[in-house]
Amino acid sequence: MSTPRPRSGLIDTMTAASIAHRFYVAGSSKLEIAEEFGISRFKVARILASAQENGLIRISFELPFPVDVEQSERLRTAYGLRRVLVLNRAQSKAERPELRRRVGVLAAQLLSEITVPGDVIGLSWARSVNAMAEAIRSLPKCPIVQLCGVQAGMDMRDRSVETVGRVAAASGGDSYPIYGPLVLPDRRTTEILRNQPGIAETFEQFQHLTKAVVSIGAWQANESTVYDALSPAERESIRQRGAAAEIAARLFDADGNALSTGLAHHVLAIPHEQLRAVPEVIAVGYTTPKARAIDAVLRSGIVNTLITDAEAADRLVELVAERPLQ
Repeated sequence: MSTPRPRSGLIDTMTAASIAHRFYVAGSSKLEIAEEFGISRFKVARILASAQENGLIRISFELPFPVDVEQSERLRTAYGLRRVLVLNRAQSKAERPELRRRVGVLAAQLLSEITVPGDVIGLSWARSVNAMAEAIRSLPKCPIVQLCGVQAGMDMRDRSVETVGRVAAASGGDSYPIYGPLVLPDRRTTEILRNQPGIAETFEQFQHLTKAVVSIGAWQANESTVYDALSPAERESIRQRGAAAEIAARLFDADGNALSTGLAHHVLAIPHEQLRAVPEVIAVGYTTPKARAIDAVLRSGIVNTLITDAEAADRLVELVAERPLQ
């Protein structure tokens, strides 16, 4: 049984409250407060810390966006990322289509704020990236580049070509689509299509990319555009080689290492080296079943910014605690 923390007397409590008010509300420095109260700045720091521990001070954030600040910062620090946006717990309690929409809205808000004239933005297709595209209202004028071919069997509205077109329309910039399948039967067919004028023009833009938005896929059914485009035998063969995650048709093992399976010669997609060279890569990855895939991609060092939900964030905290980054 724990011993109750002794309560401070009236004078000590009022002193702590006065110091806290000066520091948090009036904006006085710890040194200024120390001089006013005739104590050391170290004692001021101890009083402020004690006031938080005892509940005298409660710090809260009333953001105009549904983001969990504490969890976002915890993940950002753990993985060494530039930014992390974790959808708060209340907003994360939703069925998958609605959760996808909410995550997409966050991605749209972020991309709208960080895009500047002169950027060249790449988009890899995924339902979450499509949700982002639908939420974007305006962007500075810049080219929008498709990073991967079209997945077979998708509704026309949801295909990557249409996603790129919608974002380009919001920007008023040029659109660089890939009118070709994501996965092709052999290397020769891939090379032939890769050299077609329209597709070659898009591939030429890869070297100019300044930002990219990608979705993190797990190597399992309905969680990766590449996985779903392959035969069962091909999926299993790649799984046995250690595939854990996929972004923009590029595969990674559980440690974040790029995986060489020969698949690179059968897809119309940005090469791994060019994706890694993009200065700002924003990854959308959410739901607990994808947590290990998200962890793998974050270990690769390719991603700068992650957008995820609260439950996936909880699992990521556990995974990085189990295997801290080197």
